[in-house]
Amino acid sequence: MSLLASLRMVLAPPHRSGHAFLVGGVAVMGFGLLFGAQWLIWLGLVFTLFCLYFFRDPERVPPGRPDLVLAPADGRVVSVEQATPPEELGLGPALRWRVAIFLSVLNVHVNRMPADGTVTRIAYRAGKFLNASLDKASRDNERNALALRLPDGRDMAVVQIAGLVARRILCAAREGEAVRAGARFGIIRFGSRTDTYLPEGVLPMVTVGQTMIGGETVIAELQRRSVSGQQG
Repeated sequence: MSLLASLRMVLAPPHRSGHAFLVGGVAVMGFGLLFGAQWLIWLGLVFTLFCLYFFRDPERVPPGRPDLVLAPADGRVVSVEQATPPEELGLGPALRWRVAIFLSVLNVHVNRMPADGTVTRIAYRAGKFLNASLDKASRDNERNALALRLPDGRDMAVVQIAGLVARRILCAAREGEAVRAGARFGIIRFGSRTDTYLPEGVLPMVTVGQTMIGGETVIAELQRRSVSGQQG
């Protein structure tokens, strides 16, 4: 990434969900100035700068091919394995490939749609707040799951998972809504994980340890099938 691109990402405008935190930080600085408390000024400044960085919401440019599945979040791939989608989505018990992305507190936390389609179900489930990099976080942690019906009729899922520090999952998507790959649909505060369950038979094109850019990095091709699937 070039220096200019890095600066644009760091200096990107904040997501609207961070506005209240920014106002709070500025208010703390104001109280510090009003009462002559230098420590309050510094505390408010550091908090405000952190929130500006954490809630940054840079523009992303999706590849533009309708046959791709994109990363729904920035971060590092911590798991690529076959798993059953969350039962509350009603997608059945069949195993399908799951790509899990861990978002550290330093990553952009805005979530993006992995593919074109229609949101058929959104299901929230309360749970624990384990370290989101652990595999059992997919099963045990608080989560918000979305089922997505692709234009060709196949289904996939994307799941927002709270982490050790995260205590708030925000989702702006609605059931029945038509969405585009790379479009913003939510954010998780502060440190989290996002799992993508590919359509049955579709193979992932990423591996553990890779760095993802939400809305841009390709994690699968919808025509790329396993041996047991049909060639698209």
